[in-house]
Amino acid sequence: MTMSKRAELARQRRHRRVRKKVIGTVERPRLNVFRSLKHIYAQVIDDDQGHTVAAASTLDPELRETLNGFTKTEQAKSVGKLLGERALAQGVKQVVFDRGGYKYHGRVKALAEGSREAGLEF
Repeated sequence: MTMSKRAELARQRRHRRVRKKVIGTVERPRLNVFRSLKHIYAQVIDDDQGHTVAAASTLDPELRETLNGFTKTEQAKSVGKLLGERALAQGVKQVVFDRGGYKYHGRVKALAEGSREAGLEF
């Protein structure tokens, strides 16, 4: 087993462990983060209904052109701001943060700070 495969399995184990406690409801949906090598994706999910309330990523047409020249951390912050705006438009103010098994550091932290700046509370 390669090191990257081992690291991904460890992240998935951490994510399952966190998800035992972190559950999104109608009042406080879950803000989920997925980070790949090039992109970052985030969605606000209501686990009661199994339904995505809002989503944003670096592949989003609204952000795609504006992200040229940004570092990946700056891109993550922009994605967080866009996600926060979209969630507020859907009437969501409070969320539960699900870091997806990643450390709260770097791009994951930047996305969280960007969504807080947009007005989300967690």
